[in-house]
Amino acid sequence: MTARPLRADARRNRQRLLEVAVRVLSQDGPDVPLEAVAREAGVGIGTLYRHFPTREALVDAAYQGELDRLCDCVDDLLATLAPAAALRAWMDRFFDYLATKRGMGPALRALVASGGNPFERSRQRLTTALATLLRAGGAAAELRVDVDPDDVLVALSGICLAAADRQDRDQAARLLDLFLAALRPAAAGEPRYGRRSQGTIG
Repeated sequence: MTARPLRADARRNRQRLLEVAVRVLSQDGPDVPLEAVAREAGVGIGTLYRHFPTREALVDAAYQGELDRLCDCVDDLLATLAPAAALRAWMDRFFDYLATKRGMGPALRALVASGGNPFERSRQRLTTALATLLRAGGAAAELRVDVDPDDVLVALSGICLAAADRQDRDQAARLLDLFLAALRPAAAGEPRYGRRSQGTIG
């Protein structure tokens, strides 16, 4: 049986609850009273429980919402920016996503301990988003065509986590600029190390 679509006001309430949950869980930890989440979102606790019957359901939905926000913006970025610029803008959003994920770390660990798996689809969705950006950049001759999206994800994660540890957003921006430069095509005659025998962006 297909679930009925939510009314506009119910959608707004749900979205507001998720936004507040991300912030409150990051600030106050996994044991924050759900009444506090509902109160800050401007709804009753009954409304919260209608959307999220358990604390675990709320934590999972809050994290999945952040993942969706990051991955679903790719088409909009490519519609308004050149591919390399779209990738660079996405990198900034990825930095924010990781910062939010780290802030929610205790709540997410509690969810995993309860048997949940909020990260089940994360890597696939992130590599798919990167593949779309890299493929567009390759087609426009703005980005290399011989890089693996999974390699880019690992490198990007390392850069963002290292910069986050130093709490230096300016350094993060400089490092992301350097990384983007490494993803641009080599000039004629310039050697390119780590080149694969076949492109991996299909």
